[in-house]
Amino acid sequence: MKRVVISGGSSGIGKGLVEIFADAGWKVHFTFRSNEAASREIESRFNGRAKAHQLDVSEREACDRFCKEVLAEEKGIDVLVNNAGITRDKLLFAMEDSDWTDVLQTNLSGVFHLTRRFAFDMLKKKRGRVINLSSISGIHGLPGQTNYSATKAGIIGFTKALAKEIGPFGVTANVVAPSGVTTPMIEKLTPEAKATLLQNVPLNRFCEPGEVAKVVFFLAEGAPDYLNGSVIVLDGGAG
Repeated sequence: MKRVVISGGSSGIGKGLVEIFADAGWKVHFTFRSNEAASREIESRFNGRAKAHQLDVSEREACDRFCKEVLAEEKGIDVLVNNAGITRDKLLFAMEDSDWTDVLQTNLSGVFHLTRRFAFDMLKKKRGRVINLSSISGIHGLPGQTNYSATKAGIIGFTKALAKEIGPFGVTANVVAPSGVTTPMIEKLTPEAKATLLQNVPLNRFCEPGEVAKVVFFLAEGAPDYLNGSVIVLDGGAG
């Protein structure tokens, strides 16, 4: 049985990721920060193939304990998917220090905390795949998201550098960068804001979480080993 770790798996994109891997017979370890009821419901549906762990990925020591626990239980993993992320959207002049640091610590430092431990284990086995979730915001930038855009751009740079470090040892790293996805984040937007986001999307709709999950699963299971350091953009043709 193949094993995957997914951060931020209780809702939205993360929930879709847990479901697609567990449905395919993988053993899934996924994290949640506060949404325990939803996480336990997901866990119960898959009869032992999905295991939920409460974790704040911004906390280094907690991440170290989590990685140690999973590696002790599984004797290694095959794929790491860094998906956990938050937003604190504000224009820059209105942004508090905490709006900046909270987003960076969760979205970017969280990737560092988990990848450092799990990728090192992959290197020892000379196999494995790291898949990081970025965003179109990290490529083009979006107003009100200087903090979020910075983290998502940082994830792309992090992954490209990582791919060069771990590629020689049989481990790959790639990025999936969706635009608007029908998650609770999108649902909070006003109709006017949603219309603005869609005005340059030829498909005239938002991306579904399951569509992101299909691309991530392809990178985990079906992608050639030569696909390394790439950014796959899901923007409906907006360009």
